Amino acid sequence: MLFLAVSFLLARFLSTENTERDDELALIQAQAKGDVPGMLRLLNGCRKRPLCVALVRANAANPRLRRAGAVKILSIKSSTAYALTGTSGKTRLAWTVIGKLPVVQCVQVRRTGNFLKGLTISLLSLSAPIPNEADC
Repeated sequence: MLFLAVSFLLARFLSTENTERDDELALIQAQAKGDVPGMLRLLNGCRKRPLCVALVRANAANPRLRRAGAVKILSIKSSTAYALTGTSGKTRLAWTVIGKLPVVQCVQVRRTGNFLKGLTISLLSLSAPIPNEADC
């Protein structure tokens, strides 16, 4: 029983990383399509912050970010990865559509909860593109 309980907790904890990646992929896919309502739906509390809404609209209209095709994540460097308790930080996300130059952006992420009860991921904002070698 102890083995099963530990296995369950570990699996739930490790799945948090996949949840963050899936949420970020959905956000970038919406951005690549120019889907402002979709981006706002994925960014927790963004609709209430005028600066966030303006940045979403600017990103969705940016020709460098509008791309047809399947979005591929090249690299994720999360400052909140594997946190045992709630925390906030930025994730550096490099992505592309095959045949196009890569784009690097920063995603503000908040994790709430803890290792035992489970962690919840909220994406708060998405930056404009940054230089490919830059950190968030």
